[in-house]
Amino acid sequence: MCGIVGYVGRDKDAVDVLVDGLRRLEYRGYDSAGVAIFHEGEIRVSRALGKLAALEGVLRGTPLPGSSGIGHTRWATHGKPSERNAHPHRAGRVAIVHNGIVENYRELRAELEAGGREILSETDTELIAHLIDVGVEAGEDLLAAVRSACTRMQGSYAFAALCETAPETLVAAKNGGSPIILGIGEGETFLASDIPAILPYTRQMMFIEDGEYAVLSTEGAQVIAADGRPVDREVRPIQWDPVSAEKGGYDRFMQKEIFEQPRAIVDTLGTRISEGFLDLGLEFTEFSREAVSKLDRLCLVACGTAYYSCLVGKYFYERFARLPVEVDLASEFRYRQPILDSGVITIPVSQSGETADTLAALREAKRSGSRVLSICNVRDSTIARESDDVLYTHAGPEIGVASTKAFTTQIVAHYLLALQLGVSRGLLAPEEVESRIRALQELPRRVEEVLALDAEIRRIAQKFFHSRNFLFLGRGIMYPIALEGALKLKEISYIHAEGYAAGEMKHGPIALIDEDMPVLIIANRSSVYDKVLSNLEQVRSREGVVIAIASEGDREIAEKCSEVIYIPDVGEELSAVLATVPLQLLAYHVAVLKGTDIDQPRNLAKSVTVE
Repeated sequence: MCGIVGYVGRDKDAVDVLVDGLRRLEYRGYDSAGVAIFHEGEIRVSRALGKLAALEGVLRGTPLPGSSGIGHTRWATHGKPSERNAHPHRAGRVAIVHNGIVENYRELRAELEAGGREILSETDTELIAHLIDVGVEAGEDLLAAVRSACTRMQGSYAFAALCETAPETLVAAKNGGSPIILGIGEGETFLASDIPAILPYTRQMMFIEDGEYAVLSTEGAQVIAADGRPVDREVRPIQWDPVSAEKGGYDRFMQKEIFEQPRAIVDTLGTRISEGFLDLGLEFTEFSREAVSKLDRLCLVACGTAYYSCLVGKYFYERFARLPVEVDLASEFRYRQPILDSGVITIPVSQSGETADTLAALREAKRSGSRVLSICNVRDSTIARESDDVLYTHAGPEIGVASTKAFTTQIVAHYLLALQLGVSRGLLAPEEVESRIRALQELPRRVEEVLALDAEIRRIAQKFFHSRNFLFLGRGIMYPIALEGALKLKEISYIHAEGYAAGEMKHGPIALIDEDMPVLIIANRSSVYDKVLSNLEQVRSREGVVIAIASEGDREIAEKCSEVIYIPDVGEELSAVLATVPLQLLAYHVAVLKGTDIDQPRNLAKSVTVE
């Protein structure tokens, strides 16, 4: 997730404030950095690929004096990491820093280029700068030009604009999940995408909401409503310490990352989808009918949570693309002497891109002549570099050892790739593709609805955190979700938990069921719903205590369970994402109650770089 910092003042060098603020956002991860400074009637921009040290080296060679400016650290979503694609972006008299996605960027780019505008980068951000500059060129002030630009944009975004016609002024806009925070000082005003960036300078802060704008000057900050009316926004004192600030006010990084999932899904979808249109942004993989007709099968390899995402993905690929799919634990893959050739695409999946077993599986696949298309969260990681192509998840940095947002974005990535293969193989009608794309676009909002159940799930955790064993059951696509739910609980609470295919319960685990072992069963509406109910009854008949995850409106199931957690009905496939979220929250709250080290559980590492 990108970092934004802005400053308007008189007594400080803006570049020092901006670089210091960006350094305080480094924990979020980034691949490039830059600043734009206003001085003596002109804006000057400095950018660099890599870490802040590279930008600081450039600034030592070419200092940028001035007391107002904007800065940015970029986690690439549009275009490769490069100096050309780094922020701030400049168009005419306007410079921009931006978080989020402009979904209609293709149409806007075509329109701007047809109007004579030269687009220099691969990003959607540069288009915002051009749209604003068009308004400035037509005589609008900066706020009016920003508002006009926003009427043309679709998507989720937060940005700040600097303009040569508006000295000592910044204008910000927000729509969607990316935050914008304003800091109020004496004769100076700050802007940031997260509190840590400006906490050393002021603890007096304001927050702008979706659809609002902000005008920053040395006199303070004014929030403007969507209709242009001033908003009387309360200034709030922030008492966080620096560590709490990095966590965004959450108690732990895992909790923060669970609640970041709507934003992470938005970023993973990015501009890869629009109505009836798929563009995965892959550079070297051809999806023509002729190319995909040569495919024999897919081979998915991963470890831990990523392996469970592959088990979910298998359902997508076989259902949408009708391709045979093998799913292997990466640690076992090369020892079974897999049969691979150029008719196979091997798909390694890894959050870090450094998992040793997954990397070894990738190399085995390449030695055997298979093409390799990895799903990964970290650009320039070893797995990303050694793959023939990469589908990045854009989950942003994940600090907590127990994976959360990486898992749900991996599922989304599998879904996108399966849809693309189904379209290329001529198996999905346009109306079905459009329907599934609309459901994907709705998914972040639906995840937010599930996150709103946090207090209810905390109450359930209080009932069961003393239990020594848990059984998680699921059928069909929910079987791997049951596996993931059990893994999360055991990882961070140290409670023994087992995930099982519900239909297999009678072949062993049923012997363990009694009134002391909670059984969590995923029983959403699906093609196997009646089968799941039958398994639920088998648990009840053994005095089992049942916690169910069910579809909204299913009142019948409440009579059969001790507790029910309802999730929206978004169809069988995407419900896998929604069912995951309450399992994450349950594991988190149980672990809190048990007092374990949630972000760094014993014996575990975030990136396993040894066999």
